[in-house]
Amino acid sequence: MKRLWAPAWLLALLLVLAFMGSLAFGEVRLAPPEVLHVLMGRGEGLARTVVLDFRLPRALVGMAVGAGLAASGVLMQSFFRNPLASPGLLGVSTGGALGAVAALALGWASNSVFALPAASIAGAFLATFAVMALAKREASAEHLLLAGVALNALFGAATSFILNLTAGQFEVTGQIVFWMLGGLENRTWAHVWMVLPGTVLGCLLLLPFGRALNLLSLGEQGAQSLGVNVRQLQWEIIALSTILTALATAVGGVIGFVGLVVPHILRLGFGPDHRRLLPLSMIGGAAFVLACDLITRFLPGELRLGVVTALLGGPFFLWMLRRPA
Repeated sequence: MKRLWAPAWLLALLLVLAFMGSLAFGEVRLAPPEVLHVLMGRGEGLARTVVLDFRLPRALVGMAVGAGLAASGVLMQSFFRNPLASPGLLGVSTGGALGAVAALALGWASNSVFALPAASIAGAFLATFAVMALAKREASAEHLLLAGVALNALFGAATSFILNLTAGQFEVTGQIVFWMLGGLENRTWAHVWMVLPGTVLGCLLLLPFGRALNLLSLGEQGAQSLGVNVRQLQWEIIALSTILTALATAVGGVIGFVGLVVPHILRLGFGPDHRRLLPLSMIGGAAFVLACDLITRFLPGELRLGVVTALLGGPFFLWMLRRPA
């Protein structure tokens, strides 16, 4: 436990700094004391409106998205026993994207704030069910990986087809492109309640999985011989990873590299023990997304969150590929 507390405190400090920065910086800049007064219920006027109505929901959604994607990344890397695995490997992200794009193209999203997230979650779960069906109900890594590659390509093509059909509808096309690039703009308290309870519950359910994931890293036969119900554990990993990724995609759009980069950096820094890696990745993922979202506010051209995470995660991914085993 002592080995957990030091990095946990460090990451928690980074998360607090990113959280306060998210509440303080933007078109209207607020001093930290102003933000603290609002959070303690003593603020008023413009500062109160800016923090409580706009920036606090955006920050809470960003924390939930980051924690969920990072935790899902840990699960996928453990399942496939490969540090290059990511939450989108089984097609969950592209399935969620297809559902959201369909909702935008059909006009459902303009009728209700819940329509787009609901369609995205439905698409994500459709992708998981399709992957399992293609894998012939075998939860082996090989079958699922091949099925995931096929579904990613199919759902990506379907998304491009819908985008092509709406090419003449400039407003709809703009909404689709902006959503596919990922972002936390215009998040409301409705989005907070969509993503936060499910993500917190999913992360809490994951915390006791640390020992079983450590044993799974020894291989299926080794874990089975040490008392792990491997088949049940694999189904639980797939279910929880799907839920966390679906929720994140539903409210944040397609945000890549969080589930790949954050767990891998923490694994390099603090070791592969999943009893530490899971909680640290949740904290680190939340801090990473908030920091990237904060960067978008300082760069010209309204750069999207998904672009920033890709610009940071892409070079890191290439470095991992060239790094000696």
